[in-house]
Amino acid sequence: MVLFDPQGRLQANKGRYLGETTNNVAEYQALLLGLEEAHRLGVKQLRVLADSELMVKQLSGRYRVKAPHLIPLWREALNTLKKFEAWAIAHVPREENRLADEAANRAIDQKAAAR
Repeated sequence: MVLFDPQGRLQANKGRYLGETTNNVAEYQALLLGLEEAHRLGVKQLRVLADSELMVKQLSGRYRVKAPHLIPLWREALNTLKKFEAWAIAHVPREENRLADEAANRAIDQKAAAR
């Protein structure tokens, strides 16, 4: 999860080990982590950039959530997004989401090193 202010300055760059899970669950959980951090920092308007096209389309209403295990995460994400005055979500290619990918890999590596 990476959070920038409106001027493009890095405000947060965090990852959390999630255990063994699917990539879609991990994407939603990373989003929720970012939303919690943005809310904690007092963000009012939010633009989410994510490399999960599925999640972006589900949250924007273009795709239905068919997988039963994703429905609670989808609902939680939508409910959390309601805390912001305004929000938008867009898909970006993985190559343009390098910092978030690095944060996730750091969390995985730290967990592996602790074993």
